[in-house]
Formats: sequence, structure tokens, C-alpha cells
Amino acid sequence: MIPAEVEYVRAGSLEDALDALADPEAKVLAGGQSLVSVLKLRLVRPRLLVDIGGLELRGVELRDGELRIGALTVWDELVEASELRRPALAAIPECAAGVGDLQVRNRGTIGGSLAHADPASDLPALTIALGASFVLRSPEGERAVPAEDFFQGPFLTALLPQELLTEIVVPPPPAGSGSAYESIEHPASGFALAGAGALVLPDGTRSVGVTGVSGHPFRLDSPDEAEAMLAGVDVFGDHFASAEYRRRLAEVTVRRALARAEQRREEDERWTA
Repeated sequence: MIPAEVEYVRAGSLEDALDALADPEAKVLAGGQSLVSVLKLRLVRPRLLVDIGGLELRGVELRDGELRIGALTVWDELVEASELRRPALAAIPECAAGVGDLQVRNRGTIGGSLAHADPASDLPALTIALGASFVLRSPEGERAVPAEDFFQGPFLTALLPQELLTEIVVPPPPAGSGSAYESIEHPASGFALAGAGALVLPDGTRSVGVTGVSGHPFRLDSPDEAEAMLAGVDVFGDHFASAEYRRRLAEVTVRRALARAEQRREEDERWTA
């Protein structure tokens, strides 16, 4: 289908973008890999598209003791970033490498994907497991929202009107940590029927985020008891997978992600020695 008629503005600065977003019927266009498809189906019909693709919100760097990823960074940059070669951070390029196809990974932005908040998206679960926070910018200033609190429902986030996601901040895990991402995908769409991101710290503490099974990604409070914890989750079913089947897939992805994160702990000790 052809999208409905819409006005378009290309923001020359962050301030320009925030000013344009004062229009309550405006939508942000970053890489367009999520938005354009729903525009074509006319599931959303904004009056104004605010293109932020030219803003300097791109790159991966270690700064002030934290890993900082610009919201306009594309997936393939995560795959190739030297800052993410540590086994403790290996889940990030691992997750990015499984997103879409080559064209999507070179055009789609991680910030756009996170703000879109598709309940079957991969990266949200991993940001929760890694204890990441999101920097949100508005005309009033900046605020940081933990990933766990950012996702509030299907395609629903903590973003307020006239607010932009500008940066993802990940606290580097201590030496001797390991991380992994595991998903079981629908063979046609590539979206996760169930997925899990895992971080294991040197003292054995485990952090797990789960995606694809509920209205939004969530933290698994007791990953050692995944089966019992997931039994209490309101898992949805559809014509791709029943609720019970999806729950079992989630259990499998949690176990696999934790097992590979454990294996990477020794690798990370050698890496940081």
C-alpha cells in the first residue's frame, strides 16, 4: 500500500527536532525500518514526519566509565564495534547480528527499534539484563530511565510527548562476567517467538531479560527457577505459537543464554587479565 499524505521535515539539530515534535501529530523517522512498514499499512497516519537521521547521535564508545551507544547507531556498527569484543559484552553484537538482514542492519537504528517497542524485538530484553538505562531529551532537559521501566506495553514506552531517545548507557560488567543472547525466531518474519538476554557476574549473580512472550519485555526475578517464574507470566498465544508452547520456548532460551554466559565468564577473565 501507499502511505497517506504527510508533511516532512529533516531536522538540522536536536533542538530543531524537539521543536518540530511540539506538533502532537508528529512522528520521528530514524532509520525507517519499523515506521515505514506501518505507514504503508496506514496503521499510523501522522501529520508530520520529523527525520532525525542527520543528527550526530551515532557511535559506540567507552566514556566516563560507561559504555555509551548513540541512538542512531545502526545494527551493523554494534556487530563490528571493537568496544564490544569483551566476552562480558558479547551478547550485544550477538543480538545485533541476528536482526533482520544485511540491508536492515545497515539502515535500521537501535534507538528507533527500542522506541518502537515491538514486544517481539530482541534488544529490549538484553538491555534489561545488562542493567542499561536510556537517556531521553526534551526541551526541559535530560532524564535517564532504566530499561526495565522504559517498556510499558505493546509499542508503548516511557517516552513523553516532545521527547527523544538519544543514548543507551550500559554499565560495563566487572572482570570475569559473561553475557549471551538467545532467541527462537519465527522462520518467516525473523521476530522472536521467545528470546532471553543473560548476564552472569563473577560472584554468580544472574540477570535475565525475556522478550517475545508477553506485551513487553521483562526481567526474570529468579532465573534459576525459570520454569516456576514463567508459569506466573501472562503469556500470549497466537496462530504462530500457543501460550503454552511459547512459555516452553522461553524456558529453553533462558537456559541456553545462561549456559553460554557462564562459559564466557572464564573467557572474560583472560580478556581482562
